[in-house]
Amino acid sequence: MATRIFIPADTTALALGANAVAAEVALQARNRGLDIELIRNGSRGAFWLETLLEVEKDGWRVAYGPVNVRDVAGLFDAGFPESCAHELCLGEVGEIEWLARQDRLTFLRAGVTDPLNIADYKAHGGYEGLSNALEMSPSQIVEAVLDSGLRGRGGAAFPTGIKWRTVLEVAADQKYVACNADEGDSGSFADRLLMEADPFQLIEGMTICALAVGATEGYIYLRSEYPRALQVLNHTIASATAAGLLGDDIGGSGKAFHIQVRVGAGAYICGEETSMLESLEGKRGLVRFKPPLPAIEGLFGKPTVVNNVLTLAAVTTVLANGAEHYQDYGTGRSRGTLTVQLAGNIKRGGLVEIPFGASLRELVDDFGGGTASGRPVHAIQIGGPLGAYLPESQWDTPLDYESFAEIGAMLGHGGIVVFDDSVDMLGQARFAMEFCAIESCGKCTPCRIGSVRGAELIDKLRSDDQFSENLELLEDLCETMDAGSLCAMGGLTPMPVRSVIRHFLVEG
Repeated sequence: MATRIFIPADTTALALGANAVAAEVALQARNRGLDIELIRNGSRGAFWLETLLEVEKDGWRVAYGPVNVRDVAGLFDAGFPESCAHELCLGEVGEIEWLARQDRLTFLRAGVTDPLNIADYKAHGGYEGLSNALEMSPSQIVEAVLDSGLRGRGGAAFPTGIKWRTVLEVAADQKYVACNADEGDSGSFADRLLMEADPFQLIEGMTICALAVGATEGYIYLRSEYPRALQVLNHTIASATAAGLLGDDIGGSGKAFHIQVRVGAGAYICGEETSMLESLEGKRGLVRFKPPLPAIEGLFGKPTVVNNVLTLAAVTTVLANGAEHYQDYGTGRSRGTLTVQLAGNIKRGGLVEIPFGASLRELVDDFGGGTASGRPVHAIQIGGPLGAYLPESQWDTPLDYESFAEIGAMLGHGGIVVFDDSVDMLGQARFAMEFCAIESCGKCTPCRIGSVRGAELIDKLRSDDQFSENLELLEDLCETMDAGSLCAMGGLTPMPVRSVIRHFLVEG
């Protein structure tokens, strides 16, 4: 019987040479007369260990990493895949501390299954949620999501069940499910990893949503920089349709739901839900005035659920295991698990899934291992390019929505970017304004003009000419952008600027 060897084929692993490693493993095995089966799984998110090889033995797996193509011959010389004598052998995958300390719900299958194999997905609990949903009424599905406490994982953290209930209760001849997969925040890659490592979970979650609200059409608005995810999703949709789990008759229920993937316009602003809807309609990605909300008048003027990838994926866990099971994780009003992505100047970068309530210090020190440079951590930004820069005095704040709001910060999509003590914090504040100026849709004045003026004021601060006066002007400008911008693009740009002023410029 062939020995099964797993080598990831997601974007990060490929960038780190996984294809070359896989080719060399196949060559070495062939030259040595060894019978192996290569399976291209998704990454487990331990990017600091990529390329990570796994060998299946008696129902469990032995891991090797990080492996590059030059290591492969030496692995085989040391007895690979039978022996674990090589220095790159990490032992059983489940005993790697970095992974063992996590509580994975959404990413339970990531790195375990073949992401293109629907049978493998089902064998590991996939489609149990949809099976349960098919036995429930739409209102029962919505109530389960409400009872779970699931909130949107895209940034605003709006209760998912409330959004679904709104769409359910609106009478219309057509309804839509729109998945926002335009993942553009700095340090964020969880959506991409899920779509490449466990794509059927997203398809299943969207289908459950469609049953709950009465939608028959769904769209995945995919970031244009994700070509691998595009291939995987199109394959997954075709497989689910062939299996009768998408299309005109979902699971023999007589209910129809179709999904199409649409590649984004390459604009950060299209991550804002109404701008994304404009782009899906073939228009320029401009922010819409609200009301009406997308749940009332969304895509093509019809009621539309807009959720991001992680939100829709989490729904499968809720429907498979029950609302109470999901509620068992987390703290306060932040239920379930938080998926964070460690990036920037970090020694052990990757994806970590843990219940809400842990601290930033625990993540960066215990999981991240500190900075890659070896210098002291100086600032941590969480929540994307519009998130606050947090000083050490705030690193023990519990990671939940309310606690972060109290300190003028946000969790956003969970991207964490680490900076050591060589960082130019005033330069980071300027970057926020410059980023807004470049990415603004231009529809409202506070965002379009305020960001340009903000960058100019920070340049004046750097020159130390009339420092106090320009600092006061900058703070007034931030207040105007915060209160007067049409959407979060201009409204949140002051957050990183204010945090730099308060914690690294004035108090520092």
